[in-house]
Amino acid sequence: MSWSATLPPAGRRVEITADPLIHGGFELAIDGSPQSHVRLDDPGSLFYDYVRRMGSVFDRIRVPGAPVTAVHLGAGALTLARYLQVTRPGSDQHVVELEPGLIDFVTERLPLPEGTELTVHLGDAARVVHLLGAAVLGADLVVADLYQGTTTPPYLRNPAFFSDVAKLLAADGVLLVNVADDDGAPARRAQVAALEQVFPHLLLLGPTSVLQDDRAGNAVIAASASDRMREWVADLRLAGPHPGLVIEHPSPTRRKDDTPCADASR
Repeated sequence: MSWSATLPPAGRRVEITADPLIHGGFELAIDGSPQSHVRLDDPGSLFYDYVRRMGSVFDRIRVPGAPVTAVHLGAGALTLARYLQVTRPGSDQHVVELEPGLIDFVTERLPLPEGTELTVHLGDAARVVHLLGAAVLGADLVVADLYQGTTTPPYLRNPAFFSDVAKLLAADGVLLVNVADDDGAPARRAQVAALEQVFPHLLLLGPTSVLQDDRAGNAVIAASASDRMREWVADLRLAGPHPGLVIEHPSPTRRKDDTPCADASR
């Protein structure tokens, strides 16, 4: 089973295909690059490594099961919006998406869980985020999962962009950034350098090969104005996937003298 379309005005090719190995599973690809995986019959089951790590952070925000306010920068197949609805019913969710027809294409074929409260904001996140303050007050979560082709856009390395995101968050709210990287971790280093200018507390989550050995792959950076995330480190490590790491940035030993740490993975 599959569906495909060419979305105006940019002419991007989108396709949803059934996963032949996972019952109820579907994958969204844009211009041939896989973007999202959805379990239509079990939205609480997450597939990609980095999405599972994000889900583990979601689980530790507020009281388990309580609704939250979340902003998704980049729609994809709305995997994490679905996850929040089934794990925290009644959550107030917002999504910023550049492609005008993508969300309709996805939701017409892969309906959202019943009761999902999702407000769509069309436009480039770089231009829309600073306008969201009128609609979003004290977000518990902001998720930045944005791509240009197979790479994250340059403005995700811009402290000014992250400053606008920080204004959407509650005092102890959390920003999660998906970082798709090459060998040597140039994107992760750039992201950390930008984020640490805005947020005093960062956690890096990812496979051991990515965070320890600087191999190509996806990592997640969790950023907050609050040090509350430090309480989650042990549980996040246990939650996996394995083998994986959860690294505080700056490291606790470096934090004592308040000296910036250029690379939290070493």
